[in-house]
Amino acid sequence: MPELQRLRADHAPAVLAFELANRAYFALSISDRGDDYFDKFTEGYDALLAEQEAGICAFYVLVDEDGSVLGRFNLFDMVEGGAADLGYRVAQDVAGHGVATATVEELCRLAAERHGLRTLRAATSHTNIASQKVLTKAGFSPVGPAGPADLGGKHGTWYERDL
Repeated sequence: MPELQRLRADHAPAVLAFELANRAYFALSISDRGDDYFDKFTEGYDALLAEQEAGICAFYVLVDEDGSVLGRFNLFDMVEGGAADLGYRVAQDVAGHGVATATVEELCRLAAERHGLRTLRAATSHTNIASQKVLTKAGFSPVGPAGPADLGGKHGTWYERDL
């Protein structure tokens, strides 16, 4: 059974494999990370771990029994006792099976219990219907427009959930 784990240094190879294997799939609904992301993966990954250590963000991976990464679930710009932004992506081969919704719900519990958060926000583009469904099923409500600066050049909607 897949397990949501806090991002660690030893997850790096599986995270990179996940990102590479799903790059074209992700680009269908969200902005591509670009070649530079992959060329400088180690530096970027180390920076994420440093942000997590500083308490600015909390990064999680959904790890399958075989050690492969099925999804990434992140809390950005955390304010203790306050709010954070949520971002997530799941592998193409598990998309549409409730994995994202169940894991977002689990992360909402962790956000309150482990990180002392009261509110989560997430933005999704108008064309990313799957993400809109995940957020709605996980108890998020639309609260306003999200612009190109929020969504890598796309227009969409901000969603919010009180924890």
